[in-house]
Amino acid sequence: MRELHYNYRLGQTTLSTIIREVCAVIWDKLQTCVSLPASASDWIKTADGFEKHANFPHFPGSIDGKHIRLIQPADSGSLYYNYKHFFSIVLLAVCDANCNFMYIDVGAYGKSSDSAIFQETDFYKKLMSNTLNIPEPLQISENSTTLFPYVFVGDEAFGLSTNVMRPFGGNNLSVDKKIFNYRLSRARRYIECTFGILTNKWRIFHRPLNVHTELAKSIVRTCCVLHNFVRARDGYSYDDTLTVTGFETITQRNFTRGGRAATTTRDNFMNYFVNENPLSWQNNCIN
Repeated sequence: MRELHYNYRLGQTTLSTIIREVCAVIWDKLQTCVSLPASASDWIKTADGFEKHANFPHFPGSIDGKHIRLIQPADSGSLYYNYKHFFSIVLLAVCDANCNFMYIDVGAYGKSSDSAIFQETDFYKKLMSNTLNIPEPLQISENSTTLFPYVFVGDEAFGLSTNVMRPFGGNNLSVDKKIFNYRLSRARRYIECTFGILTNKWRIFHRPLNVHTELAKSIVRTCCVLHNFVRARDGYSYDDTLTVTGFETITQRNFTRGGRAATTTRDNFMNYFVNENPLSWQNNCIN
């Protein structure tokens, strides 16, 4: 803000008003650029994109959260102070195979964990209540008799459920579990890529945001919707950077273990990756 103040010789209050109004208009006009698939067939198309590029079937979206640095908000106490010892709000997002945002939730306190933030989102509540129109479990191949649900993937910060897969934890994992974790990490890289493209395009994220928290939320939402708009205009490249600059991953763990159905689902995917659809290079990648 201070640089704009000097470059354009405008008062900081005037600049703040202009930025707030412009962000509001952009979000109002373009917010439909960030939207979840509306029907089961649309979800299947999204999952097909991931299967083609990530070799992970029945996978319609990658989930992650990132800390967005702030200058300490006034009178906020420790609400925005995260475990990495800086002030932040959290951007939690779901992306597709083209590294577009399908869903964003902006503004959770920096002190919160991914899992806790995720469980408070509309997306999670609709996912758990089965109101997202996600397809019913289906066979992955003609040779498989097992029904596989459509699953989102996240890192170890997320809880395990029948519709959200996370890696196996621990250090002394079996080869099969390592293969599953490798295949899941290949799927997760799309949300990392999405965040990387966002921060490299919108360099405001390379330093802490020195604005009020409500304006910070508006700026983040605006950048996300412009991210999708620009990618639709300019086309998609699978060579886009995976470097994430200016964001910090949320790795604080605060989750509950999945139930029997969730662990069975993860085991079924593991067996599929190991026995039915192995990648020729996957064993080399885990050694």
